[in-house]
Amino acid sequence: MSSDPTSLRTTAIAATLRSCQLFSGLPAADLEAIASFSTLRSLAKDAYLFREGGSAEGFYVVQKGAINVHRISAAGKEQVIYVFRPGESLAEASLASETGYPANARAIESSGVIVIPKVPFLALIGRRPDLGLRMLGSMSQHLRVLVGLVEDLTLKDVETRFVNWLLKRCPKDAVGTAVVKLASTKRVLAAELSTSSESLSRTFAKLRDEGLIEVEGARVHVPSVIALEAHFRGLLGEM
Repeated sequence: MSSDPTSLRTTAIAATLRSCQLFSGLPAADLEAIASFSTLRSLAKDAYLFREGGSAEGFYVVQKGAINVHRISAAGKEQVIYVFRPGESLAEASLASETGYPANARAIESSGVIVIPKVPFLALIGRRPDLGLRMLGSMSQHLRVLVGLVEDLTLKDVETRFVNWLLKRCPKDAVGTAVVKLASTKRVLAAELSTSSESLSRTFAKLRDEGLIEVEGARVHVPSVIALEAHFRGLLGEM
């Protein structure tokens, strides 16, 4: 293996790209080609990767940490769209837009991203139409996330939204116990649920007192998924 710094950097970037769904299954030669014109960027906690309306340099793959993509309402309230974590790609839509980034992106912890620049990547897609199809698939997945977010925010209160959030993260077809790991702080989760940290803490306490959840550090234990589902239906007025 070469000890040349440039070669080592390219190899490291290619390894991260391989773990990204967008590039899964690509031959090693293609990954190295993309890695050759990509760069690494480090972000301190609370540093911005990009801001809404900013000129798009390309798109990104999270290497470490977490990136909070959000918009600011007319009233100045931050609405989290999604928190991207290692192996996930973001801002692909900017490749086909002349209006810049449609939202803000900020590191919520010390993070590192791979920057995949627009011009050389579009040139590569021109030579490799199959990559263009992969991009469409990735952007469709992000669209489903946004549609899900809109649906979740129509739920009437914090408790309903949080229980819905928990149920979506329980193993599919689970009927007994389940464990949901909180991958972010309560403050970030509260922002995702469009509420305050205080309201979310009260919701945790209420569900815990009712025996529907148990909290241990960054893990939420659900003693009975069936009971939590029944509680959710009751919140929706279906029972």
